[in-house]
Amino acid sequence: MKQLAIRRIAVLVSIGRHPVSGVPRYSRNDAAALGLAHDLARHALDISIDAIHAGQADNPALPEYLALGATRVSVIEPAADQDVLPALQEQLQGYDLVLCGSRAESGEASGMLPYRLAARLNLPLLAGVIAVTSGSDAIVAEQFLPKGRRREVVLSLPALLTVHSLAPSRLRYAYARLRAGRISSQAFPAGTGTAGSEWRIENVKALPRKLAAPEKRSGHARMQAATVAESRGGKVLQEGSAADKAQAVLAYLREHHLVDY
Repeated sequence: MKQLAIRRIAVLVSIGRHPVSGVPRYSRNDAAALGLAHDLARHALDISIDAIHAGQADNPALPEYLALGATRVSVIEPAADQDVLPALQEQLQGYDLVLCGSRAESGEASGMLPYRLAARLNLPLLAGVIAVTSGSDAIVAEQFLPKGRRREVVLSLPALLTVHSLAPSRLRYAYARLRAGRISSQAFPAGTGTAGSEWRIENVKALPRKLAAPEKRSGHARMQAATVAESRGGKVLQEGSAADKAQAVLAYLREHHLVDY
């Protein structure tokens, strides 16, 4: 075993959603981050891994992280209208490496939490990581790039890494580990940083849906239309009663399958 600079690793875990049933479950992206942490601990001595969740401790999906190898899940319970960033900032002090998924599978799911958290902790952030190896004073992370490309980035510690959704996960579910692990929770005191003081919540406005006839021309004809001004047909009704004009509009909608009556 090599003696590495990493002593404490924090893995941020969230609650996922099954894509078909919508039932709460563990997030595969966060499970891949937990797997990377276990790979680092497997090749070194005295590395502690802490799984941290900001939410409710009674969520039925949290014990699944115990079955995947987390010995304990520490839950921070902020108030319902409270931002989780101050609580996570306080909890993550003193860690050498912070791992998390790229975004949550439910809720806002904007992917901004790791960046805002890294700014608060004053840590370098590397996104899209699929593998991590460690040396005596730095880590070497393999980063996923578009079109199947990869690159290795040397990053000094402490640091925060977001794991790519396509990162391999070698964890196996074990019910015995679920029974042996435990979930501990602590309430974060209410104070500054509430969502109500920074966000404005208002009802969504329904926008009219524009009806458009499907394009039936060939690719060559569409290319010509982009370069040459041509008449696309149509009919201008200037005479006739309102019923005749309405009938012509209805016939057009039926012809292009924009209405079904």
